[in-house]
Amino acid sequence: MKGILAYFLDRPNRFVVRVETKDGVISAYLPNPGRLWEILLPGAPLLLAASSGTLPYVVMAAKRSNEWILLHTHMANRAARHLLARNLVPGLEGSKLIRPEFTIGDSRFDFLLEKDGQKILLEVKSCTLFGKGVAAFPDAVTARGKRHIEEMARLTKEGFKAFVLFVVNSSTPRAFIPDYHTDFDFAATLANARDLIDIAPVSVHWDEELTMQVNPERLPIPWQIIDREMADSGAYMVIFKLKEPSTIKIGSLGEVSFRPAYYVYVGSAKKNLSARINRHSRKRKKEHWHIDYLSSISKATRLLPIRTQEDIECLLSKDLMEICDFAIPNFGASDCDCRSHLFGFLKDPIKRTDFVSLLLYYRLDRPYRGVLTERTSSASGVPLAGIAPGARLHL
Repeated sequence: MKGILAYFLDRPNRFVVRVETKDGVISAYLPNPGRLWEILLPGAPLLLAASSGTLPYVVMAAKRSNEWILLHTHMANRAARHLLARNLVPGLEGSKLIRPEFTIGDSRFDFLLEKDGQKILLEVKSCTLFGKGVAAFPDAVTARGKRHIEEMARLTKEGFKAFVLFVVNSSTPRAFIPDYHTDFDFAATLANARDLIDIAPVSVHWDEELTMQVNPERLPIPWQIIDREMADSGAYMVIFKLKEPSTIKIGSLGEVSFRPAYYVYVGSAKKNLSARINRHSRKRKKEHWHIDYLSSISKATRLLPIRTQEDIECLLSKDLMEICDFAIPNFGASDCDCRSHLFGFLKDPIKRTDFVSLLLYYRLDRPYRGVLTERTSSASGVPLAGIAPGARLHL
């Protein structure tokens, strides 16, 4: 398809975006409930298609780092069906499609397949979240996805084979992980079911006409590192929004003046990370840490855990110091040599490329840098396989 080029402005709700086109500002339907922080940044190019729905246009894809990323989640099944028909899904070669949208009990799965007399339940997930080398799913909490994994694992004990296909909509990633930072329960459920379910992350590439151009590649899942890192401990960032100027007395810091802005606080917890982060969003609590004083007069807008066994709190603070608009001296840094652990941003940092890139680095790429180095070395820089006859899919 030849899409209509537009540029992202804002997102009034999960399923609507405002964009600028050559004909002016319009609203378009976004068939993707994900957060898409790293994609829907101000000015990001989007491809729209005409729609017969309430809004005249629907968002199909977005451009990130010179690559078009398919955003229309409903198209993931179409892509999967195309790949299956051409034996391009590693692990499902030779399988036969029995029925799409197969229902069993209270659950519905994307496809029922058969291979060598074995019935196969296939669930398809569209993955758009990735750093420089690692893709991850989901980018928002998915209770439905967790239920699917639990039900598939149960049905394997009734004779079915289970297969989850993650369509990674980029040729950039070299590895895949369940995003335990964003949805710990889904990630843990997937990890626990990995001996029962075949988990296949497959990378594909789309051009500006939304044609899938290359053969898919199955990405490795570094379970050994995931098992080590996926715990309720690590570092975190909390974003607070302060609407009015305020001066408050904060323990040994004395009186501290705060201008209206967004504030990013960096902390850590060796255990009970989730509880520590959630504490910062509560108004009623005993004031113990420096941040307790600020949280009592401002609103926590984002809670961003970074689950890891590494001690990254001060490293993260020093990197934020490089990109913030200002910092509050000595705030939250009484037990280290950092200049601060509280950083001010005049605009919402989640809408800034440098901040989102930093978050992706610490969540996705830094913990797996060894795996990525090994994989790049072993691949000798060889790109994905070329276009195979009949492998092109036009949406």
